Amino acid sequence: MRVLIIEDEKRLAENIAAALRENGMAADVANDGETGKHLAGFGHYDLVLLDLMLPGADGASVLKWLRAKRDHTPVFVVTAKDESQSVIDLLNLGADDYLSKPFDLGELLARVKALIRRGKGVATPTVALRDLEVDTMMRTVSRDGAVLDVSPTEYRILEYLMHKPHAIVSKRELLEHLYDFNWERHSNVIEAHISNLRKKLEANTNTSYIQTYRGRGYRLSSEEMAMEP
Repeated sequence: MRVLIIEDEKRLAENIAAALRENGMAADVANDGETGKHLAGFGHYDLVLLDLMLPGADGASVLKWLRAKRDHTPVFVVTAKDESQSVIDLLNLGADDYLSKPFDLGELLARVKALIRRGKGVATPTVALRDLEVDTMMRTVSRDGAVLDVSPTEYRILEYLMHKPHAIVSKRELLEHLYDFNWERHSNVIEAHISNLRKKLEANTNTSYIQTYRGRGYRLSSEEMAMEP
């Protein structure tokens, strides 16, 4: 998952970004509203974490801008303002959730994960397809009840594909969601990760789980398919 953090307190922003990355997400940081708008307009994010008190364009104007261009990315607001009217105004502007400063980082992470799941139409932390099951809280992968030993990057690839079971996901889209804004330097490793993930998913079976569409990307197969000889 990929999160955009728009927060002018640089140390806080980096602490949040580090925590998200430790939990398997990519995170980009903007320290003012205009930069945040630029990144939000250029990239594809699963969630925007937005401070209200920002230099340049403030958080409320960034939120209005996002919703005015019909961007439905979940927006999680962090704010020092906790007056009830401010909260009502935020929700009316299109915020999905909020947390007042100072906050517990563990609570923030839990609520961010829950909001991303809801934004993808996933009500529970477990995502299943055929005999595969991904537990997004424990960050484990099981096949037919047996836990598989996958690397952190392989897990993140599979989790992202599981959230788009009927879509062909391009290599670029995977890179943008797996890594931060410097994803270009990782562009030659996706094929290797996909290959390793395939071997682990298909060990001791004769069925294929990940389909490759040459020049277009990858898709999880929702139907049992025999592997090519």
